[in-house]
Amino acid sequence: MTALRVTPAGRGGGHRLWVSLPDGRDVAWYDRDSGRISLLSEAYEDGVRAALAPYVTGEVTVGPPPVPTASDLARLTLHPDDDLAPNRPGEALHAAVDGDSRRRSGRLRGLPRPDPRRAELAAQQRVGDALDGLDAAGWRVLHCVPLPGAALIDHVAIGPAGVLAVRTVAARGRRVRIADPAVATGRAEPEPLLRWARRDAERAAHALATAVRPVLAVTDPGRLDVPAGLGDVRVLRDGEIPSLARLGGVLKPADVEALYATARDRRTWLRL
Repeated sequence: MTALRVTPAGRGGGHRLWVSLPDGRDVAWYDRDSGRISLLSEAYEDGVRAALAPYVTGEVTVGPPPVPTASDLARLTLHPDDDLAPNRPGEALHAAVDGDSRRRSGRLRGLPRPDPRRAELAAQQRVGDALDGLDAAGWRVLHCVPLPGAALIDHVAIGPAGVLAVRTVAARGRRVRIADPAVATGRAEPEPLLRWARRDAERAAHALATAVRPVLAVTDPGRLDVPAGLGDVRVLRDGEIPSLARLGGVLKPADVEALYATARDRRTWLRL
């Protein structure tokens, strides 16, 4: 029997496991949410069952793939260059920070000054990882969503509680004071982060034709002062992000998948 390989779809293991041949051709997938193994070739059923045995929990059904939904068809026809799903948290910062580090190491002697963008990148990774952890609760997350010009939305999360446009704040143990629309981190000059977060949500709502709530995710604050009356902007510490898994009542699973299929297409955002 030819050895089969099992790989997850998406970050954090995803909700689907693909089974493929050594040459990369897929022969089946296991959807954890529905408990179904979809076979692309019945000839590999025994091998697929054996390969997935360590991952399967409870009863499963095995059969041919279900009829594709509209969101499935959109994903299958999406060009890889336009697919935002593979973006890492802080994707735009990775190349910039690494490239500058190599140039500085080639020009300077001794220890270079710390690059402040590394703290921002670390914060985006921390928030992004927490958001990706919501996958099992039915959330789909995109990172570093591009807008026309040089603008970006740090994270877009789509789940049972609705659609969130998440802006990251790197606190690094410092006090964060919020006085709408300004946010002051430590001794740095206040910035209108709440205004920017609302603008992110407005643009996302226009792109996706649905309600989007702005969220400010603060990583590792020494102290967080949030005034009353910020009903439109949700302020979370990064450690509070997992609590979103308990919220729901806004979007059904099919709605989540349809919106995610639209949101992962780069062209959706560049038409704004």
